[in-house]
Amino acid sequence: MTATAPAPTSSPRKLPPLPSTARRRAVNLLMHGVLGATMAATVAVLIWVLFYVAAQGLRYLGPEFLTQTPPGNPSSPGGGFLNGIIGSLITTGIATALSVPVAVSAAIYLVEYGGRLASITRFLTDVLVGIPTIVTGALVYAVWVVFFGFSGIAGGIALGLIMLPLVIRSTEEMLRLVPHELREASLALGVTKARTIVSVVLPTASSGIITGIMLAVARAMGETAPLLLTALGNDLFIETNPDKRMSTLSLQIFGNAITGFKAAQARAWAGALTLVAIVLLLTVAARLIARRSAVISKR
Repeated sequence: MTATAPAPTSSPRKLPPLPSTARRRAVNLLMHGVLGATMAATVAVLIWVLFYVAAQGLRYLGPEFLTQTPPGNPSSPGGGFLNGIIGSLITTGIATALSVPVAVSAAIYLVEYGGRLASITRFLTDVLVGIPTIVTGALVYAVWVVFFGFSGIAGGIALGLIMLPLVIRSTEEMLRLVPHELREASLALGVTKARTIVSVVLPTASSGIITGIMLAVARAMGETAPLLLTALGNDLFIETNPDKRMSTLSLQIFGNAITGFKAAQARAWAGALTLVAIVLLLTVAARLIARRSAVISKR
């Protein structure tokens, strides 16, 4: 018998050496430090902006600022932005009434139904998000102002177009966070899909939806460029008819800030602080409403 040669055995493959524990810890600490410093710098900038606006605005903000209109002569001291506050609330209210029902309905269709139209809707939403707001104002000017004139309604339409993609995106993300088990449990009990959306999905996601809407409202209240081409502004008196030219806080801040008069610039700082305070109050109210909605839905 001839002896058979043993089969050649392959040498084990050498693995790259693992980094030492000390090195991993050092890298981990370094990244924690970098991220912590970045976060601290971001928060510091935000706090600095808020404190600077507050310091400048509180020097000129008083009861008369919230109860009076600007003086006829921009170089005269005193006066207030009452007409701008009322105009901001009216135009933003119109924008919210126009955009929120459409945006929430579109988000429900994208998440719950889908289809070929959903991809087109997402594409158009991305396009609207990237369009500069001045272009939105020019569009509303071409299709509305040219035929019906400058008005609070035109400003509300422009702000509504700005809010629309923001509310769609935020509502879509909140609806996707709702567990599928809730939908399946409702459908297993014989509830229709439409009833499941209204009674289960929307109440569960209401906290995030309301927060997204309020963020869009805050964004709309701070817009100036589209309102220059639509609402145009009116510093002479208080205007509550949305079919007429209307001032807003952002327009008055812009108009007073670009002048060379110290009194007008002082009113601009006070207006900026007022705008920040209104946005803060709306955000706090949204949080409280969202928290109550979440408690009710849990019950």
